[in-house]
Amino acid sequence: MTRTSLPSPSLEPLSPMAQNHRSVQFLGAAGTVTGSKHLVTVGGQRVLLDCGMFQGLKRLRLRNWSEPPVDPGSIDAVVLSHAHIDHTGYLPVLVRNGFSGPVLCTGATGGLLGILLRDAAHLQEEQAEHLNRRGRTKHRPALPLFTRVDADAALGLLKARPYQTPFEVADGVTALFRTAGHILGSASIELSLDGKKPIQVAFSGDLGRWDRPILHDPELIPHAEYLLVESTYGNRMHEADPDEDLAAIVRRSADRGHAILIPAFAVGRTQELLWRLRQLEDDGRIPKLPVYMDSPMAIDVTKLYRRRTEEHDPDMRRLMEAGEHPLRPEQFRFARGREESIALNDVKGPVIIISASGMATGGRILHHMKLRLPQRRTTVLLVGFQAAGTRGRALQDGARQVRIHGRDVPVRAKVHTLHGLSAHADQRELLRWLAGFEHPPNRTYLVHGEPGASDTLAGLITDRLGWSAVVAEDGERVQLT
Repeated sequence: MTRTSLPSPSLEPLSPMAQNHRSVQFLGAAGTVTGSKHLVTVGGQRVLLDCGMFQGLKRLRLRNWSEPPVDPGSIDAVVLSHAHIDHTGYLPVLVRNGFSGPVLCTGATGGLLGILLRDAAHLQEEQAEHLNRRGRTKHRPALPLFTRVDADAALGLLKARPYQTPFEVADGVTALFRTAGHILGSASIELSLDGKKPIQVAFSGDLGRWDRPILHDPELIPHAEYLLVESTYGNRMHEADPDEDLAAIVRRSADRGHAILIPAFAVGRTQELLWRLRQLEDDGRIPKLPVYMDSPMAIDVTKLYRRRTEEHDPDMRRLMEAGEHPLRPEQFRFARGREESIALNDVKGPVIIISASGMATGGRILHHMKLRLPQRRTTVLLVGFQAAGTRGRALQDGARQVRIHGRDVPVRAKVHTLHGLSAHADQRELLRWLAGFEHPPNRTYLVHGEPGASDTLAGLITDRLGWSAVVAEDGERVQLT
């Protein structure tokens, strides 16, 4: 099959003179929120911060199929901030095309990747098989972006490193992980680049939020000459307390006999949602409805969340030690197998069905939407960021029909968005984290954000903090001097 490709940022071979320079090049998540890849070069060594897949708009997704913007065999190491696919999903492709160095991450990130990458490969293979069976492909045959064999090869390169302990990445490059509080195992990364004058480069990764359940708060970074900071919610503030809105939506939907469909990321969002539903039940603020988790991946991830006790905040640890089940509502049920998932078609409301994916781009949630979106006795609850070009974004913007499995499906369901459940720091929280630096970085680059969010945050950093802050440009290479 000839794979359609778009021009990707180019990276020329290192010249002898360039080998004395230190630089970073933005190969993804610049001007968009997916495809996180930032290539740091120092003394002839190349280190890739994150290795994410592009998602959302077709023009972005096509970049996953383009020739790699840099020879994978020339990369010495990959350092991962966390396990989400938009930060890790390109790893199997990188390995298949010649990368063989270490992939360094926290222990919990490694545990999650054992679930996520295999699941993503399965979905890729399943989608290609579906297209070939239905003849809905311009390519003969349709191929998966990567296979389970590719995913297993990538997983074989993982090397776990603890938080707050420096470790070697490559010659002249050391790193340190700090808790980011975004999902289980998430980290901000500090790189120390050797040279006549060492340079500190910090990458926020995806930052979480303060005073949230289950995980520790984000940890501050005291110093860096150069900073790459996410800006997903750089122009927005979350609701202060999502529990009241969540409770009101559940009560109203239960009174009307609605089925509540919640497309939720299997990692992070699902677990926080389960926590909040259980707490609202215990407080008597919502009825104890049947709650189905229809996602084998989310089931496995939730078990991992329970096991990684070192990641738990004090409240989660206290409940676990007391023998409580904080991630299990009263009428909680799994739907692991295909037959169990199909059986949910016959379940009448009131009921809550939680299923991936969080932006309704794939997975079992689409089957539930295809059946229930045309029904007025359905509530769709969006519980996180919906990227441009996704079905979730279309529903959020009021679309009266969405295309699912080649069919236009009318939308008669009620659609609500609960912004307060986002696992991303909002504008106020991003500024709080930035204020933790003891001295301003020489330059701050805004990544992982749509243009409006990144531009707004860059302006605030300049005006309020007095820092030099700019929005990273796709493909841009900047010298670290």
